[in-house]
Amino acid sequence: MNPLSTRRDFLRTTAAASAGLLLSHRASAAKNKSVLLFTKSSGFEHAAIKVTNGNPSIAETAIRGFSAQNKFDLTASKDGRIFDSKEFHEYAAVVFFTTGDLTQEGTDKNPPMSPQGKQAFLDAIQNGLGFVGIHAASDTFHTPPDPQDLSNRYIAHGKESDPYIRMLGGEFIIHGQAKDPRLQTANVIINDPKFPGLEGVQSPVSLMEEWYSMKDFAPDLHVICTLDTSTMNGLAYKRAPYPVVWARMNGRGKVFYNAIGDRAENWQNPFHLNLLAGGIRWAIGDASASVSPNLKTAAPGYAEIPPPYPPPAK
Repeated sequence: MNPLSTRRDFLRTTAAASAGLLLSHRASAAKNKSVLLFTKSSGFEHAAIKVTNGNPSIAETAIRGFSAQNKFDLTASKDGRIFDSKEFHEYAAVVFFTTGDLTQEGTDKNPPMSPQGKQAFLDAIQNGLGFVGIHAASDTFHTPPDPQDLSNRYIAHGKESDPYIRMLGGEFIIHGQAKDPRLQTANVIINDPKFPGLEGVQSPVSLMEEWYSMKDFAPDLHVICTLDTSTMNGLAYKRAPYPVVWARMNGRGKVFYNAIGDRAENWQNPFHLNLLAGGIRWAIGDASASVSPNLKTAAPGYAEIPPPYPPPAK
């Protein structure tokens, strides 16, 4: 055998193997999916998503903190024009912590969504884009007239709800007002302990939060957690336990919602962060979960509407 020929073959084999390793490494590096965190506030702007002196918000910092270990790359924006861009279609999921009618400039004065951008966003979810809603995502795109007529929030609109609300699977009504505590400790009942991020968590979980009272739950909701209202104070919570964390399919899009997120300290709470990370992993297709409808069994009183605030004059 020609030693020179043997050496050439060895070098070719080594080079090919090295190229294969390089390609394998690149493929591995390319596995991270892109996630958009969108935090425009056309209504009230929560402290958790405020950008101060150019520093990332509390929520962005926390999500970015667990993004690498959960194999996704995070982009944060408050610019509604992104939904009209080519870039938008590169994301595997969109995370909303938003308020109000996002097609209006509103409170934070950042560029709004165009009506076409809103439709492109909803169409993308229908076609497979993942969606994760945090806290005030359910205080977004209220069914009109709103906020001119707040009594409208106490009406279940069902199929007449705004298409965003129908996609999300529920709508914020109110939280504690005036003398009723807006912030209070309550028990979160875990209805699906097998959902990603809830491994090993014991139910219930006690948490201080600004709890939303909600309505118009989609009939196909897969309830992950409900709020135990039996120990809570205030008109907003005079109702049966109702969903506060859920998942559902919207066409081919995976939709996850978590009502926790107002309090800064909860952005350091392992229960909240692990649950949110699990929801994102599921939404981008990197974690499996059974999301069969269970609304009527997990929250039999889900359709109750709390007494209006302020109470009607006697």
